[in-house]
Amino acid sequence: MDESRFTQEEEAILNALRDHFPDLPMEIGKTCGQLAILVDKKMIFPVCKILKEHSAALFDYLADLCGVDFLGKREKRFQVVYNLYSIARNHRIRVKTDVGEEDCLVDSVTGIWKSANWHERELYDMFGIEVRGHPDLRRILMPDDWEGHPLRKDYPLQGKGQRDDFSFVPKEDRQPTRTPRGRGESW
Repeated sequence: MDESRFTQEEEAILNALRDHFPDLPMEIGKTCGQLAILVDKKMIFPVCKILKEHSAALFDYLADLCGVDFLGKREKRFQVVYNLYSIARNHRIRVKTDVGEEDCLVDSVTGIWKSANWHERELYDMFGIEVRGHPDLRRILMPDDWEGHPLRKDYPLQGKGQRDDFSFVPKEDRQPTRTPRGRGESW
């Protein structure tokens, strides 16, 4: 890959990773002008630790951690994305790792950023991706007895029976919530 398009700061970050992990296979690129790397899921904790602690990086803020479901589009169905920000250096990086459906597990980064706690719980709750080493891995948005993971692409669009009991008023039968006023306004 042609890395001449990276800034000096980005090169310093990549060099820090290469120095600490000389045999680390990683895909490097830019997404919307932001440095993005894809690493093996076994390396996510050590890579994130270096990104937080190394003087060239100093990514002290985990801005977001989320999942992506590529159902039927990739060999490994899921991807976990860590969006990091350095307050001191005012730069960002996106760290991604692929997760297969058969081994749906990543290591927790709560030991690096405490804010990962709820993000990882949401990842587990919405996608069913287990987080090894998490201090309190349980549902955060859905009830404890909920079946399934709503952000998976194979989750039924109408839910699993939860909406069957709601009464439905078709739009054309609804009463207006306000009356039209002014210059020719009408329904």
